[in-house]
Amino acid sequence: MDGDRRGWRQCLLGGAVFAVCMAGTTLPTPLYGLYQEKFGFSELTVTVVYAVYAFGVIGVLLLAGNASDAMGRRPVLLWGLGFAAASAVCFLCAAGLGWLYAGRLLSGLSAGLFTGAATAYVMELAPYAGASRATFVATAANMGGLGCGPLLAGVLAQYAAWPLHLPFAVHLALVACSAAVLLRLPETVRERRPLSTVRPQRPGLPAEVRPVFGPAAIASFVGFALFGVFTSVSPAFLAESLNVHNHAVSGLVVALAFFSSTAGQVAVGRIGLGRSLPLGCAGLFAGLALLAGALRWDLLPLVVLSAVVGGAGQGLAFRGALSAVAQASPEDRRAAVISTLFVVAYAGISVPVIGVGVLTGPIGLEGAGLVFIACMAVLVSIAALYLLRRPVPART
Repeated sequence: MDGDRRGWRQCLLGGAVFAVCMAGTTLPTPLYGLYQEKFGFSELTVTVVYAVYAFGVIGVLLLAGNASDAMGRRPVLLWGLGFAAASAVCFLCAAGLGWLYAGRLLSGLSAGLFTGAATAYVMELAPYAGASRATFVATAANMGGLGCGPLLAGVLAQYAAWPLHLPFAVHLALVACSAAVLLRLPETVRERRPLSTVRPQRPGLPAEVRPVFGPAAIASFVGFALFGVFTSVSPAFLAESLNVHNHAVSGLVVALAFFSSTAGQVAVGRIGLGRSLPLGCAGLFAGLALLAGALRWDLLPLVVLSAVVGGAGQGLAFRGALSAVAQASPEDRRAAVISTLFVVAYAGISVPVIGVGVLTGPIGLEGAGLVFIACMAVLVSIAALYLLRRPVPART
């Protein structure tokens, strides 16, 4: 009993460190309008600055996605916290657009090191019989941290002094506390290998993972694409089309999508793994439809509903995808396989976002958003039909 309590305490502390790191990746979201005013760049530049983060994530996942399998979880996570701290320093010192690019790239490197390694670490810290709950802790820490970032930055930017500096100073302090916590947690990789054994990896999967990876990857791509648009351009839409200039409100709307994702993940335990992926796709489709209505009729309630419904759908799909992939993965390659899933997910969070930015110039933000919604609706419909015909095995 004492061992279980200690294991869950360590699991939750690991999840808290995970959440702090991920919060830093969305911290600039409600601040992009202020940066546009300060440095005078376009909406396309906003999406490129945002996407630089995703390219950093993908680069790390491809080059060193299996690093924690070889070197151990804690050393890799400490490096991730170091990059998070460096990112915060870049934003604190930002005197031009180059600082924003550097800060986002460093943030991407941090998230790339954390996504696979921290997910596996949190699951391994938990007691042996708690795999399902540990998966929830890992995914909730990921999405909950992503939601706390814009909420924290929006509140501080709206109601405190130094809106472009205080959020990053607070995050820097949280990163320092997280490093102290991480140093007190145990290592879970028993047989470590030297750094020289870490090799760049092409996206590849063990044979036993492939049957479940396809549908899991499709659902993850669409869900992260929806989050990418919410995170990068929704504050601009709220300001330009709905005349909402309160940074706290902008941060809250984005945070609702991530918090709803966590709620969707909770529901997987009752719904079951086999049904969570197709139901998640249905939720994503509904969220896209609500977002289309919000863009067409300029209604704030529909923006909020689209965040809640689409976020819940993403949570159902993402936890189902992660559980299926993690269960099917060999233990010694689990972090590498999870990293491959995140490569697909972060392709969704970057490529469509840049497309929206490119289209904003010729057809406007509303038109670009509607084109994005149409494309994602087609993808999510294909994914849902695929999952109904070839369902993921209904294991818990």
